[in-house]
Amino acid sequence: MIMGNHEIFLKAIHEKRIVKAKINSIEKGIIVRNCVPFDFGPSRKFYDKRQRYHFYDLDSPEGVHNLSILPEQLIEIALTDQIFDPNKFVTWQPINWFIKRNWSNKS
Repeated sequence: MIMGNHEIFLKAIHEKRIVKAKINSIEKGIIVRNCVPFDFGPSRKFYDKRQRYHFYDLDSPEGVHNLSILPEQLIEIALTDQIFDPNKFVTWQPINWFIKRNWSNKS
């Protein structure tokens, strides 16, 4: 069975795996980034309430940062063999995920 982008994203969350995402960035065109998958749902930053993929961009030339993209911007996503520790990336309280997960104290 071939998984779609959304299924791969969910698998990455549940397995705590870094992904390589190919994204059609509005500002920069097509970019490829290694990212921590955070969540899928509306953004608190954007008021349009559209569903977005939320990542933590690990290798942006501008430095690490949050990256929220619309589903149509996600061209391709692939699992890597790298595992991430949520404790190193989730630094806010309260933690209100849209996608349920078992990340111990960061769930």
